[in-house]
Amino acid sequence: MAQKTVHFETLGCRLNQDETEGAARSFLEEGFLTDLEPLTARSPIQENVALGVVNTCTVTGKAEQKARRIIRLLLEKCPNAVVIVTGCYAEVDPSSIKQIDEEKIAVLPGTKKYLLSSIAKNFSVNKNAELKKITIGNVEDLIESFCKEIESSKDESNTINTQNKKSNLKLDAFTLYTPVFEKHSRASIKIEDGCNNSCAFCRIHLARGKAVSLSVPDVLKRVKLLENNGVNEVVFTGVNLSQYSGLKYDDPSRKEQASFAELLTTLLAETKNIRFRISSFYPQYIDESFCNAIKDERVQPSFHLSIQSGSDRILSLMNRPYTAEVVLNAIRMIRNAKGNPFIACDIIAGFPGETEEDFALTKKMCEKASFSWIHAFPFSPRPGTVAYNMKPSIPERVKGERVAVLTDIAVKGKIAYINSFAGKKVTAIVENSRSLRLSKNNPFEKKYIHAVTSNFIHVQCEVSTLDIANCKYKPGDVVDIVIQKALEENIKSGAEIEALATVNC
Repeated sequence: MAQKTVHFETLGCRLNQDETEGAARSFLEEGFLTDLEPLTARSPIQENVALGVVNTCTVTGKAEQKARRIIRLLLEKCPNAVVIVTGCYAEVDPSSIKQIDEEKIAVLPGTKKYLLSSIAKNFSVNKNAELKKITIGNVEDLIESFCKEIESSKDESNTINTQNKKSNLKLDAFTLYTPVFEKHSRASIKIEDGCNNSCAFCRIHLARGKAVSLSVPDVLKRVKLLENNGVNEVVFTGVNLSQYSGLKYDDPSRKEQASFAELLTTLLAETKNIRFRISSFYPQYIDESFCNAIKDERVQPSFHLSIQSGSDRILSLMNRPYTAEVVLNAIRMIRNAKGNPFIACDIIAGFPGETEEDFALTKKMCEKASFSWIHAFPFSPRPGTVAYNMKPSIPERVKGERVAVLTDIAVKGKIAYINSFAGKKVTAIVENSRSLRLSKNNPFEKKYIHAVTSNFIHVQCEVSTLDIANCKYKPGDVVDIVIQKALEENIKSGAEIEALATVNC
């Protein structure tokens, strides 16, 4: 029996990547072949692909534009495939997606992305003597049927009743999960979804809904399974980790909820060696309990803060519940707890009404904070948000100039941060490795590994041996490396490898 192949394309955040891995695992368990390697214009035609899944993002207009391009590319390169488009863009603007090709595209709302697991079961290669043909009609009928079943499973408060005995669906935002990662060397666990904030510029809370959290016992079970499988590091993912509030106990009658700090403290106490990395956090939630939890050496010294501006006036217009001083205080607290960690942030340049004085305050805050990196991007008006019609709008030229200023600060900050570790030993997780023969007539090779350090520096290491048989590194392995220097031109150009390092076998 020929196996069916499902091809996945993922855009946007680490959370989307995590969910795609979980969806791929669902199809693998049902006997499918899966492919997570992104398509390019040079990719060959793949007639064996029966189903394509595109997990989209809606954070900016460019993200949606990229999604449309990838959908068209998938239709071209996989001519026999039905394409399911899901994710945040599919949630907020399904009609635009469907118009690309109504005969081959089925839209699955992002808030029902977990239904990919049920779709995999329906077309299971393992259970069907005669394979159910994957057609656009079959897929759309399934989605419609599943969505009706979800509606019938809701209780009086309009909440999905996951205990409904009549339902055959897994009605859970945390269904798409895997203990084995096909695409990434570092595992991740989705512990939270949605957001209770209503930031003026953000469309994600419209696409993902209110915050929900995986219970502490369920998080612990998943972490222990990863640790037992030999995973050395796990990344926590969510829309807003700061709003984590999972139930502390399995007993449904006990409603006590845990903060993120309490969750982390429990995981550290109940596991042995696995390391934890925090993907993103809001500055107003950096408090004493959080800092006490992150002091543990198994919490990796890299943090990403969602900041957006250094002007209190602009932060207020954005509906962000903190000030620039709160940001700086959060950074001081993290550094007091972790020494010299990697601290990155997001900044929006050119928010409506942002004056030169406002931008100067943002620039001043960034310089004062000495960030290790700044993700600076121009304001993108998103339909359905408060800021979409805000005036006065900032010219694209000015937005670009401000992004360039912030990026220059970011580059200098990263170079300075990496060079501050020159000659120092740090641990790292191997991403991949490669070998180069020294010459045609020389039997020896040089081996290089690409690794990500505990403080989130992407390094290329030349292994200090010519005996290649003794240096077999695989993705996910922990190695001790010594940082040599920052690769300044790579950092300026946005190349993945940021520093040179050495490692001893």
